[in-house]
Amino acid sequence: MRKFLAKSILIIADFLWLVGLFYATLYICKNITWEAVPSFAPITLRDFLFVIFIIVLLFYYEKIYDFRFDFWQELLKIFKSLLIAFFIVLALLALTKTNLRYSRLFILIYFALALFTLPIFKRIFKRVLYHFGLFKERVLVLGKSKDKERFIDELRKNWYLGAEPSENAYDRVIILSQGFDTQELGSLVDIYLQKVSDVYIVPYLRDISFTHSNIFEYTNLRLNTIQIQNKLLLKKNILIKNILDGSVSLLLFMLFLVLHIPIVILIKLDSPGPIFYRQKRLGKNGKVFELIKYRTMYENSDELLEEYLRKHPDEKAYYEKYHKYSNDPRITRVGRWLRSTSLDELPQLLNVCNGEMNLIGPRPYMLEEEERLGKDKELILQVKPGLTGLWQVSGRNNLEFDQRIMLEKWYIKNWSVWADIVILLKTFKAVVAKIGAK
Repeated sequence: MRKFLAKSILIIADFLWLVGLFYATLYICKNITWEAVPSFAPITLRDFLFVIFIIVLLFYYEKIYDFRFDFWQELLKIFKSLLIAFFIVLALLALTKTNLRYSRLFILIYFALALFTLPIFKRIFKRVLYHFGLFKERVLVLGKSKDKERFIDELRKNWYLGAEPSENAYDRVIILSQGFDTQELGSLVDIYLQKVSDVYIVPYLRDISFTHSNIFEYTNLRLNTIQIQNKLLLKKNILIKNILDGSVSLLLFMLFLVLHIPIVILIKLDSPGPIFYRQKRLGKNGKVFELIKYRTMYENSDELLEEYLRKHPDEKAYYEKYHKYSNDPRITRVGRWLRSTSLDELPQLLNVCNGEMNLIGPRPYMLEEEERLGKDKELILQVKPGLTGLWQVSGRNNLEFDQRIMLEKWYIKNWSVWADIVILLKTFKAVVAKIGAK
């Protein structure tokens, strides 16, 4: 009953918000005074209701109201639904020859408002529902691996999922398959399907996302196969990624040109030495290239580090684990600020323009780290390194080396345009919040 109530409230809330956007668009169009825009012929809500119904139906088709998606996955489904609805509406208006009664500008403004405001509204509204307990669903998590506690912790922290871990009463069950043999797993599924309608299985394969995989059924055998692809090695995906990276890099290069002179002045005033720092890194197929950054260290950095390690020998173990020093004496005052804001990495846009790097990709590894990549070296070095990547928005320098490798493999195998967009948005958030860089 509670699940049905929450679902009904979400549908009604979305419908009312879309009605509100209609009146907001109406107000905007009535007050546009540009001479280039033709006069607006007002329309009524009754005439426009079919557009709202199309959007809500597409949300329903995408199962937004049936399942508890992660924010980024639901955001993709909202964008996809709105884009499809936009073209359906334009096609219907053209086919029924009623397009003259509607302003194309009105339709465009309405969908633009929906695109930017609906995700924000849904996030706030779900937060309110969660606070009052209307959006909570009790979940039993079963597992033998160490991932069980991490999974439960994520359910507790990520309120957007609307899940509340519970050992006693529960509405659905999540089974982490690692550690169970096939017979145990099958028995658990049978047992809990008698108690709840939904049982979810977390696959044993950790570095593969099955979200966009194709599932094929062999009816006579009563078996399924799941298609797994190395997404970032497909030629069409490489082309799409190059176009996307190139477009965004061009916009960021404009920002680089604006910020360059003030940063140069600050670096010169702070300490003597060159503006840029160049370091040899591993590129695609192991080809060595010079990565460009703003200089953030003193010129006599080696001497300063040697003296520091003599006084703090425990720092060597810290560096082995995290590949950084907790209080690096080589970094200048301006350098600390540049690193904390990640502005020191802006010159890498020159590497992107030279074709040595992508905007988003694996970390550009140092030459001495090649051996540590181990058996994963061939996979990681098959793609260009990135100015930013999954490693940067998932903890960056706070991650151990093996954790970085795991993230690199996940990114390469499960790449998508949406994944790059999410990483880019998270990078901007991380830069603004000064997260991870020290």
